[in-house]
Amino acid sequence: MNWREHIVIDPAVLTGKPIIKGTRLAVEFIIDLLAHDWTESEILLNYPGLTHEDIQACLMYASNLLRTERVYPVEIPQEVD
Repeated sequence: MNWREHIVIDPAVLTGKPIIKGTRLAVEFIIDLLAHDWTESEILLNYPGLTHEDIQACLMYASNLLRTERVYPVEIPQEVD
């Protein structure tokens, strides 16, 4: 599955946050529901316009974003007395 078929970014919708295509539901919102122990069934029941593929696309988008994230350690100098 290609998450790009389900996730779009439109500066005119939710200030450009990634959303599920055809909705105003942010990927961030769906990930947050899952993180708060909502099941896929509960999400689909409460948001009947969504599909299993939409939820999978949100997870794939988040996974891709984290995989491409780069972390650069920064040393903070110790104060000298």
